[in-house]
Amino acid sequence: MLARYATRFPVVEINSSFYRPHKPGTYQRWAASVPPTFRFSVKLPRAISHDSGLVGVGALLDRFLAETGALGTALGGLLLQLPPSLVLDARSASSFFRALRRRSDVPLVCEPRHASWFTAHADALLLRYGVSRAAADPPRVSAAATPGDGSTWQYWRWHGAPRMYYSNYEDASLSALAAQVRQQRTGNRAPWVIFDNTAHGFAIANALRLQEVAADA
Repeated sequence: MLARYATRFPVVEINSSFYRPHKPGTYQRWAASVPPTFRFSVKLPRAISHDSGLVGVGALLDRFLAETGALGTALGGLLLQLPPSLVLDARSASSFFRALRRRSDVPLVCEPRHASWFTAHADALLLRYGVSRAAADPPRVSAAATPGDGSTWQYWRWHGAPRMYYSNYEDASLSALAAQVRQQRTGNRAPWVIFDNTAHGFAIANALRLQEVAADA
């Protein structure tokens, strides 16, 4: 299935790593099944983001990075999704990002979901550690609809709206997204758009339609 997927799309997000670890051999097999230019983003485990709230996770980081490192050059970056209840604590967040950066320089994008993460102070903290902020739909606050200011890895995660994970996106929404990606794009790194509305199978169809809409623009 992955090899077939990779004939139509250049990237994929591994979400299952949020729920359970994967052996390095599994990541190696995935990397071997796609073209050399294909890239993966891998979601950090909930044990780090949700259960531990980013605190005291050095051993968990070591394990996760050792596993995902098996992707080799196919590893495009890491995704950190934070729980809606996690209020920004600058000290613990800085400690976490500093610990991660001591271990890896892999691109990292963060999808925070508490309003405290959508301030100039929060943006400055993320940029200090080279962390981009993802755009999300539906956005929990208005600023969440677009990538963070100065983000070098522009990343959209569309979860389905109005019903998350279930709703289909119509052409009007996809056209608006394509226009936003064009307008927001900066630098040489290609932006990523991930559809997470998989419950009724709309994600692939929406991604294919977005490709068509973007090509026609």
